[in-house]
Amino acid sequence: MMTPFDFVAVQEAVSTQWAFAGAAIGAGVTAIGAGLGIGRIGASANEGIARQPEAAKDIKGGSLILAAFIEGVSLFAIVVALLIALKK
Repeated sequence: MMTPFDFVAVQEAVSTQWAFAGAAIGAGVTAIGAGLGIGRIGASANEGIARQPEAAKDIKGGSLILAAFIEGVSLFAIVVALLIALKK
């Protein structure tokens, strides 16, 4: 027969498993979103350079800044997902 303490332990184990699953899904979606965003920036930058080669330096600079912003947001999201997973 389960005691109330055993029931609480089972509930905590299940909630921890859901936290790990949620963190894994969150980190995965974040990585996919960041990859798609940076890929779109790269494609647009290449197209812009092909259409106007004299503006290559400006386009490269802008695309690097945008990629850094995307990486910063994705890193923040992954850290939040890890904090959720490691919460006790």
